[in-house]
Amino acid sequence: MNSAISTIEKRGFLKWLLKGQHIKRREYAWILNYLLSDSNLLEHVHFVEKAEFCPKAIILSAEGLSNIPFSFHKHQYVTMDTERSFHDIRLHPDEELYVQLNFDDVDFQRHYVSVLEENPYLPGRGQEKLLLEVVADIILNQALIDFKLQTLREKIDKALEEKNKEEFYAYSQELLELKRSIEP
Repeated sequence: MNSAISTIEKRGFLKWLLKGQHIKRREYAWILNYLLSDSNLLEHVHFVEKAEFCPKAIILSAEGLSNIPFSFHKHQYVTMDTERSFHDIRLHPDEELYVQLNFDDVDFQRHYVSVLEENPYLPGRGQEKLLLEVVADIILNQALIDFKLQTLREKIDKALEEKNKEEFYAYSQELLELKRSIEP
């Protein structure tokens, strides 16, 4: 998956996050520093909301929030063990890793939104895409029909101006058939 957010932007955000004392526990900082240190790995990191729906994810929360402080999700497996999650990330650097950060600080939110991407694994997303495709097809078909109708009307007008009965009748018949084919 190609990210719309560059590794430079992700690196800048992580440096800001680690420098700003937002991460209180050293195990969390350890994992984030590791992500920061490996450019190849950082290409596969995506900051998203609702990361629990992703195949491989880390969810970090600030102290004082009601959320679990740390969780690592890989398919159906969930752990709060930072060491185990670190080893999985280190052993599989080419796997996409989705990171959700939960902090209630306004300054954090402003920076976080700059690296936030759309979560491709949210439930219902496939249905939404299918619906958009159907609507796009309907709009495209309607535009094509409108174009054909307009073109036939122009040809009929031209045949009338030129007093060409054969073309007038042929285009009029074609227009009637087109109208019948699109009527419900």
